[in-house]
Amino acid sequence: MSGNLNVTRPDRKKKVLLVVANPATSTQTGWPIGFWWAEVTHPYWAFVEAGYEVEIRSPDGGALVADGFSDPEDPSQYSADDLLSLGFKRSARHAALLADTASLEGVDPAGYDAVFLAGGQSPMYTFAENPRVHDVVVRFFEAGRVTALVCHATSVLLRARLSSGELLVKGRTWTGFADAEEAYADAFVGQRIQPFWIETEARRLEGTNFVVDQMFRPFAVRDGNLVTGQQQFSGAEAARLVIEALGR
Repeated sequence: MSGNLNVTRPDRKKKVLLVVANPATSTQTGWPIGFWWAEVTHPYWAFVEAGYEVEIRSPDGGALVADGFSDPEDPSQYSADDLLSLGFKRSARHAALLADTASLEGVDPAGYDAVFLAGGQSPMYTFAENPRVHDVVVRFFEAGRVTALVCHATSVLLRARLSSGELLVKGRTWTGFADAEEAYADAFVGQRIQPFWIETEARRLEGTNFVVDQMFRPFAVRDGNLVTGQQQFSGAEAARLVIEALGR
């Protein structure tokens, strides 16, 4: 793997592949599930503001659907103050980026400077054990590209293995959705939401350093080319670390 973090070309804009989950149905709750708005829109804005090009894809391609609680117009009002997501959703040009995504088929890390996997509830079902997603993450990482995952997208790192057979996170420090946050969310809705908890599973792995900060506070970690964010409030912070690694 290349140790050079600045893999950009001076003759073009830096380009980030933003991977967003396809819609699914939770076998735990029976709910329709998808991506989390803020984990797409906040990093997207950070990258665009830095002058980057952002390409949005999903594992299978097609139209994408957000988790209800993440929608600033959802009756729950849980994300009512997320003005970035509201603006993205209301903009026809930006909403179109999620209406008909290309799949991950044929993605070549050589065409990008970084990959960023957004979270939500769907990634626990559509990313965690998806060979196509694992392959993209590993290929970007082994090509020396900055590889970022946020919130429940970090479930990929519980199983993603390098070409050597070792876990990608072996010997590395990383973060993801915390057990305390899962317990809070379960209590909020009155039932168990996720099929497993990332922190619980991460702490069973040998030779890796999983860390968390306070509940629902922006927190992201960079270990070389690997960038991880704890939860839905950490998307912009993780994007900032990607920008720090690549430069403007």
